[in-house]
Amino acid sequence: MENRWSVPLPRGAEPPYSVWVNGVPQQEGTDFEIEGHELVFARPLAKEGTLGFWRWSAIFLGLFGTYRKNDSVDVQYSLHGTRQLATGLDIVDPDAAPS
Repeated sequence: MENRWSVPLPRGAEPPYSVWVNGVPQQEGTDFEIEGHELVFARPLAKEGTLGFWRWSAIFLGLFGTYRKNDSVDVQYSLHGTRQLATGLDIVDPDAAPS
């Protein structure tokens, strides 16, 4: 079974969906699938969490940069007939997802 990264859709979100990863439009069936109330991607996605004290301090002191992978998933959807946009949705890593 392959690893799959999921992105929960906002509460009440209804199709049609327009999806972007890092500002690049994505195609359903090619780039992602919709399963239940989630977008599912076969390619790795990552979201950098909050910076801890030591990492923030090291960045502040110029010891190293913040060049970690930080994907942004944005979705345009319908909610009671009105188009809505959600940005920076949560990404669920397959290693962190419950079995």
